[in-house]
Amino acid sequence: MKRTIKKVAVIGSGIMGSGIACHFANIGVEVLLLDIVPRELTEAEAKKGLTLESKAVRNRVVNEHLANSLKSKPSPIYSQKFASRITTGNTNDDMAKIANVDWIIEVVVERLDIKKLVFEQIDKFRKPGTLVTSNTSGIPIHFMSEGRSEDFQQHFCGTHFFNPARYLKLFEIIPGPKTSKEVLDFLNEYGSKFLGKTSVVAKDTPAFIGNRIGIYGIQSLFHLVKEMGLTIEEVDKLTGPVIGRPKSATFRTVDVVGLDTLVHVANGIYENCPNDEQHELFKLPDFINKMMENNWLGSKTGQGFYKKVDKDILSLDLDTLEYRAAKKANFATLELTKTIDKPINRFKVLVKGTDKAGEFYRKSFAGMFAYVSNRVPEITDEFYKIDDAMKAGFGWENGPFEIWDAIGVEKGIEIMKAEGLEPAAWVNEMLASGSSSFYTVKEGATYFYDIPTKSQVKVPGQDSFIILNNIRESKKVWSNSGAIIQDLGDGILNLEFQSKMNTIGGDVLSAINKAIELAEKEHQGLVIGNQAANFSVGANIGMIFMMAVEQEYDELNMAIKLFQDTMMRVRYSSIPVVVAPHGMTFGGGCEMSLHADKVVAAAETYMGLVEFGVGVIPGGGGSKEMTLRASDLFRKNDVELNVLQEYFLTIAMAKVSTSGYEAFDTGLLQHGKDVIVVNKDRQIAEAKKHALLMAEAGYTQPIRRNDIKVLGKQALGMFLVGTDQMQAGKYISEHDKKIANKLAYVMAGGDLSEATLVSEQYLLDIEREAFLSLCTERKTLERIQYMLTKGKPLRN
Repeated sequence: MKRTIKKVAVIGSGIMGSGIACHFANIGVEVLLLDIVPRELTEAEAKKGLTLESKAVRNRVVNEHLANSLKSKPSPIYSQKFASRITTGNTNDDMAKIANVDWIIEVVVERLDIKKLVFEQIDKFRKPGTLVTSNTSGIPIHFMSEGRSEDFQQHFCGTHFFNPARYLKLFEIIPGPKTSKEVLDFLNEYGSKFLGKTSVVAKDTPAFIGNRIGIYGIQSLFHLVKEMGLTIEEVDKLTGPVIGRPKSATFRTVDVVGLDTLVHVANGIYENCPNDEQHELFKLPDFINKMMENNWLGSKTGQGFYKKVDKDILSLDLDTLEYRAAKKANFATLELTKTIDKPINRFKVLVKGTDKAGEFYRKSFAGMFAYVSNRVPEITDEFYKIDDAMKAGFGWENGPFEIWDAIGVEKGIEIMKAEGLEPAAWVNEMLASGSSSFYTVKEGATYFYDIPTKSQVKVPGQDSFIILNNIRESKKVWSNSGAIIQDLGDGILNLEFQSKMNTIGGDVLSAINKAIELAEKEHQGLVIGNQAANFSVGANIGMIFMMAVEQEYDELNMAIKLFQDTMMRVRYSSIPVVVAPHGMTFGGGCEMSLHADKVVAAAETYMGLVEFGVGVIPGGGGSKEMTLRASDLFRKNDVELNVLQEYFLTIAMAKVSTSGYEAFDTGLLQHGKDVIVVNKDRQIAEAKKHALLMAEAGYTQPIRRNDIKVLGKQALGMFLVGTDQMQAGKYISEHDKKIANKLAYVMAGGDLSEATLVSEQYLLDIEREAFLSLCTERKTLERIQYMLTKGKPLRN
C-alpha cells in the first residue's frame, strides 16, 4: 500500500510540539496543532468579558505556545508565510478532526498516565491505518500501547525528534511490540526523504540511542572534571570544535538545553538500567544536586555553569560553587593540532599528548569506547547507528566508532586497558577475523563490520546519496591547493572547494575555469558543491586587503576582472552548471549561485550579498546581476523604481536569508528555476540529477545579454536623496552613505539622462570601477582588517 502524508495532527503544543508542527509546515504538510483547554480566565480575558466557553479562551494555550515558538530565535520555520499551514485547536472540541489526518504525533508531558489517556482518546477518533507515534524521549514504547486496539498497535511506535526539530537531524524510530514492518520502513524513508533527517531505528531501551550515549558522555565528564581537577572552561575548550563538536561544547550546551532536562534523563537511565556496567556513573555528583537545589538550570533561569553579569560572562567554580571571572584555557597538545584542518585527523595527536589534555582525551575516549562497544546489541544490533545518532542528535562531526577507527582499533584497546577497561568481546573477535577497522570504503560506499556474519557489509540507505569523502581520491580528475574536481559518473563532474572556510581566491577561480573547460571537452555538465559546514563565505578578503594596502591597483583590477569573468563563465558555458549551496553562502559564494543555470540549495542555506560589511559593493557580478533581475521584472505601467529599490536594499542592508526558502523573497533565488532540498545529504545527488536532466533535454549555451533596462538619473536621484536622509537621521554613517551611493550609481547604470538598454559587460565595468574606488578608502580597509582579525563587521 502506498502511503502519503498530506495532513498531520500534533497533540501538545509546548516547545517540542510547536517545533515539530513548524517543521511539518516547513515541508508543505498541513498541520492540526491541539492542546488542552485552560481551567481559568486570565485577568485580560475577564476584562474583555470572555468566558471559559469563548473560542479565544479555549484555544489560548495552543495559540500562545505557537506564537512564542514562531517568535523564537533561531526560527523554527523556514518562512513566516509557512505558519499559515498550521491550524490550532483544543483536545476537547477538536479531537474528532484527527479522523481526517494521516499521522498523529503525541507530544504531551512525559508522564505515562497522561500519555495513556491521550492514546485512549486518539484510538476513539482515528481512522484505521492512521499512523500514531509518540515523541517520548525515554518512556518505554511497549507501556504506551497497552490496551489499545490491534490496528492502533500495528500503526504505533516512537518517533523521537531532537530539539530544535528544524535544526537537529536525528529522528529516532522505536518500534513497539506489534509495530508492522511497513510502518517502520515508511517512517525510515519519510524521515530521510521528506523531513531531511537521519532516521535511526532504535530498540525500546531506556533513553534509546542518542540520549543513552550522549548522557553517558556528559555524566562521565561531570565525574572526570572533579577527578582531574579541571575547570569548566578547560573542559569546554577540550570538547568543542577542536574535536569536531559544537562551539557550546559540554557545559554551555547543558546551560542551553537546561540542567533539569539532563538530570531527568540521567535519573531515568539510573533507575531503569540496573545492569548497566557504568550504572554508578549515572548517579548525579554533589555539585549537580546543589545546582538543582539552587535552581541554577542554565539559560532559562539566568544562570547555570555560566552566568552573564552586564557584559561579562562568569564561570562557576565547581569546588566553591561560586561564580568567578572566566579563565582562559590553554594546552600544549591543542597547539599541535592547529595545522590539522579536519578534526578526524587530530585524534591520533590528541591521545598522544603528554600534558593534562592528553590525559583527559585518553581517559574520556577509553571510557566512551568501552561503553559504546558494550551497548551492542543492547540498544542496537548495528554499531553504525550509534555514530549516526551522535552526529545527527548532538552535532558531533564524527561518531565514537569513527573516532576509534581514526586512533586505530588496537591503539584504542591499549588506551582502554591502561584505564582498567576492556572492549566488548565482539571487538576482539572483529580483529581476530581479519577486520582491522570498524568501517571501510569500497567503490564510493561505506561498509561496516557486521557482527553476526563477521564481515564488512554495506551501510544501507546510501544509494540516494553521493558522499564526497568516499570518492574524493578514487574519482579525482584534477586538483590544486584550493579545489578538487571529481567524476560523479554519467558525464557529470563535481567541483569541491578545499580552501579555508571555502573562500574563493585565485586557486578556486582557476579550478572553476578548469572544471568548466574539462566538462565542455569531455562531459555533460558540472555541479559546484561540497559537504563542508558551509558552502562558501565569499571571496578571499585577505588577498584583497594585501593588494589594496600595497596600492597594487592594477593587480587588484585584474583580480576582480578574473572573478567577474569566471562568474560569467559559469553563466555562459556550453554545459549546464548547477550550484549546490548550503549553510553560509556569502558574497562571492552567493554571486556564484546567482550565475548558475540552476541552484539546488539546501533548506538550511543562509545566503546574502554581505559586502557592505567590509566596506565594498558586490564586485564579482553581484551588483550587475541584481540590476539585471530587477530589469527583468519591470512591467508596463509599473513603478519601475520600486522594483529596483527592493533589489538595491537586498544589497545595501546586507540581507541574509534565514533559510533557502527565504532567499526567494530577497530575489537571490528564482521561482521556476531554483529548487530546495530538505536533506543536505541528498543535495549533491539531486544537483547531479538536475545537471543530467538539463544536458539530456538539449542544453544550449545562453547568449550574453545586452537588453538590461537601467533607469539612469531618475533612479540615481531617488537613491541619493534616500541615503542623504538616512545619514541625516543617523541611521547610517558617512562611509555607509558613500558605499550606498557607489552601489546606486552601478544599479542606476550611471548618470544617464534617460532609461537605456545596456549590456552586462557595461554594468560589470562600472561595478568593478566602484569596487576598486572603495578599496582606496581608509575606512574600507579598516572594515576589511576588522573582519579579518575579529570575524565580525565594523561600523565606522
